Amino acid sequence: MNLKGRNFLTLKDFSPEEIRYLLELAADYKRKKHDGVMHDTLRGKNVALIFEKTSTRTRCSFEIGAHDLGMGTTYLDPSGSQIGKKESIKDTARVLGSMFDGIEYRGFGQEIVEELARYAGVPVWNGLTNEYHPTQILADMLTIREEFGTLEGLRFVYMGDARYNMGNSLMIGCSKLGLHFTACTESKYFPNPELVKICEGYAKESGGTITLTENVEEAVKGANIIYTDVWVSMGEPDEVWEERIRELTPYRVTMDVMNMADDNCIFLHCLPAFHDLGTGIGRKIHEKYGINEMEVTDEVFESDKSRVFEEAENRMHTIKAVMAATLGA
Repeated sequence: MNLKGRNFLTLKDFSPEEIRYLLELAADYKRKKHDGVMHDTLRGKNVALIFEKTSTRTRCSFEIGAHDLGMGTTYLDPSGSQIGKKESIKDTARVLGSMFDGIEYRGFGQEIVEELARYAGVPVWNGLTNEYHPTQILADMLTIREEFGTLEGLRFVYMGDARYNMGNSLMIGCSKLGLHFTACTESKYFPNPELVKICEGYAKESGGTITLTENVEEAVKGANIIYTDVWVSMGEPDEVWEERIRELTPYRVTMDVMNMADDNCIFLHCLPAFHDLGTGIGRKIHEKYGINEMEVTDEVFESDKSRVFEEAENRMHTIKAVMAATLGA
């Protein structure tokens, strides 16, 4: 399968067969990495990494992945680029496209990464926007496939705020790959109806389903995967914390919730997670609202049902696959 020259902006742009190809390629790179087999087939190429929002896993995954493939990287943090400030996105795209073989963008609106892709002339990869986080979903699907040996027919439940990049992208990925996707949350946090309709079309073709419910017991009964994310996204004001805690606490992933699911159910989280008081934000929330954990309890996070660190490692292998496939390794 030839994906050379393609952008990677949202999984809506890729067929189920192309997504499965990327997962196979990632699994192959993972085996090579663990076996110490060199795969630096892109020596001489260079990529630009634009981070308007900082990150641990995404940055490390792109940098290590590029290094393993033999490429050089240039990291541009919020203070290291004039994108959208002194220089337009269109002009930035043409400048970077003339110097680099590929460009990663992590930041705000999807329209920014779309405009970069329109003018860069080289593959552009979405490391996260407000609307989509496609590289994370590849890592999630690889982790699920490693656990169950398949994706089709599995029951996937996302709990919490399903309106933004993670809820959107998980619903797209599940519906394209034949999983039964459920968003379990208060109705105001359901995904966008237009995207739901699109994903229902994908699910009809793949054999999956889309369900939106406020009922936790109904949602998790028979679930194979329960997934959550932080309740407040990067860039949102502090004022929303109180509202989210009040409205989303009924959808916290606890061991009682996990025990209502299938015996083989695993827990996933894209990280970082507020499961204890080990972070500055976690301690601040505890002081203000008196809670020790937020979207997931520490008991679940540290349990033998949790696959969050296997999932985090798989970011590197799947991102490497995306770069290699679109650059023609």
